[in-house]
Amino acid sequence: MRVVKFPKRLDLAQKPTPLQYLERLSTHLGGPRIWVKRDDLTGCAVSGNKIRKLEFTLADAIDKGCNTILTCGGVQSNHCRTTALLCAQLGLNCHLLLRGSDSEIADGNLLLDKLAGAKVTCYPQTEYQAREKEIFIEWEQFYRDEGKTPYCIPVGASDGTGVWGYIACAEELANDFISHSIHPGHILSATGSGGTQAGLTAGNVLFGLNAKVWGINVCDDEQYFLNKVHHDLQQWKDWFGQELNIDSLSINVIDGYVGPGYAKATPAMFETIKALASLEGLILDPVYTGKAFHGMIDQYRQGRFDDSQDIVFVHTGGIFGLFPQRDQIHL
Repeated sequence: MRVVKFPKRLDLAQKPTPLQYLERLSTHLGGPRIWVKRDDLTGCAVSGNKIRKLEFTLADAIDKGCNTILTCGGVQSNHCRTTALLCAQLGLNCHLLLRGSDSEIADGNLLLDKLAGAKVTCYPQTEYQAREKEIFIEWEQFYRDEGKTPYCIPVGASDGTGVWGYIACAEELANDFISHSIHPGHILSATGSGGTQAGLTAGNVLFGLNAKVWGINVCDDEQYFLNKVHHDLQQWKDWFGQELNIDSLSINVIDGYVGPGYAKATPAMFETIKALASLEGLILDPVYTGKAFHGMIDQYRQGRFDDSQDIVFVHTGGIFGLFPQRDQIHL
């Protein structure tokens, strides 16, 4: 284990989060013990993985004297909801640039965005994809012209700064493993913008977890995330002068569980969400954790994981994304 010097960060999340053993599920599967790192409990309305990244990103924004935060995501973005609420907490202006229709009923994350007082501008999917960089540049200039100091955060706060969030989580996991006297063979999480997986991948080495870190992609494909995680890690190394050999790190993606597309789950994934809620009282969402947990169980049944090695699933939150898709849940 190396001595890791973290940059400046804000204390925004409820930490450390619990590591919970899923005894009934493990018994039901008859295989490895399955544990869940409960990062859905990092807060109440600001729950989930994004807050860990934003502790470092918003610290950087404040340190640079910025007062207006620009960020982006889907209409039901967990990251945007968390950013909006934290900006309200910190007294910062927040403007969300969202992919999707502005006619969508304010439900789930979008409801909380507006409740937090964030300015919301929606763009059709095709325009957003074609003009994302231009859109940011236009709004940056708009706020500068108003005498404000803008700060742009990429989707999911996944960049060289955001990587620190899950390096810090890996440090917590090292302590969790000691407390529970376990040596997990695998650590898995949903991967949608790559930052959580990047931090866990680096933290796995920095804190000597000796596990295999997997991202289960909920959008795009395996090659995209191999490239994105490597890019974020290289950026982290370059920006913060880290000595870790990025090319030597094992970046692992389990593809095949995107379903019909981003934020669209299959009936089997919804059944997994229902089954886990009734078996363990653990709530997943259809955008991130439901897909990833379903993929993990399916891969276990296909023989990817050794029965003798414990598995840790990092629950990245997302409960508010469940409500806008209530019609997909057949109870």
